[in-house]
Amino acid sequence: MGPTASGKSALAMELARIDHSIELLSVDSMQVYRGMDIGTAKPTISEQQEVRHHLIDMVQPGDSFTFVEYQKEYKKLLIELKSRQAKPLLVGGTGLYLRAAIDGLTPPPQFPEVMAQLETEIDTELLHRRLVELDPVAAAKMDSKNRRRIARALEVTLGSGKPFSSFGPGLDKYKEASYELIGIEIDRSLLDLRIVERYEMQMDMGFLNEVQRLSEGEMSVTARQALGYKELLAYLRKETSLEEALAIAIQRTKRFARRQQRWFRRDPRIQWIDFSDVGSFLDQHRNRGNDLSSERIESGGFDASI
Repeated sequence: MGPTASGKSALAMELARIDHSIELLSVDSMQVYRGMDIGTAKPTISEQQEVRHHLIDMVQPGDSFTFVEYQKEYKKLLIELKSRQAKPLLVGGTGLYLRAAIDGLTPPPQFPEVMAQLETEIDTELLHRRLVELDPVAAAKMDSKNRRRIARALEVTLGSGKPFSSFGPGLDKYKEASYELIGIEIDRSLLDLRIVERYEMQMDMGFLNEVQRLSEGEMSVTARQALGYKELLAYLRKETSLEEALAIAIQRTKRFARRQQRWFRRDPRIQWIDFSDVGSFLDQHRNRGNDLSSERIESGGFDASI
């Protein structure tokens, strides 16, 4: 795990090449959408042919998909992997999906009528100020521009009559992990450079054409908010220039990467390796051969590592 563009997928592929019993499980809330390939840095066809990948391409861009549905698919997948004596290696940067998988988080209830009312308010900052009044603990942990999270917190707070932050064991509480947790630590200036370079590469690969094709069909609210997609959709609507769209996408991605780093830094279970030490980390695993983890999944009873 780690921030976007930190090299998680490349490291995961190398580990799978060392241990052929490994299969990769995506922990990415946008790779679940079919057709959203280049902008989400989804594994290529050749990579998928070389190593089995799971939890990608599960729904159409127009469909809704939640971390609860991800959790259900993850649990079913574990049974299948156990039957084949395969090792699941989770890789990705969506922190909530990771916690849903390895910690079994239970979501608060839904209140559709409340959410429908909230959606009539177009001012996201106004919604955030309302959340500050009703649940300052939850509001303090959210970006004031993250409409989806703010609306969800308000939905639960208003619908249940209890603060959103009071539900569940809390994201700040961590139980003993049944996985080995590995995080990639990377200098921010280097990460920023890698983010810019990745956008340049994605544009050369046809990212704009991908967004154009997707815009001709249905896209859910979540899919339309994906990094890079939102800005290129604005360009296609002639609301901005291509240069401006890319600049905004890059800045938004950098901010997102900072939030990812803060999220994962709170988890005391993670073993951090520096980006510059990834080669040494791989050498250690090559020397260990197929014994990549001494941990056992409690529910499945087979070796696994992240």
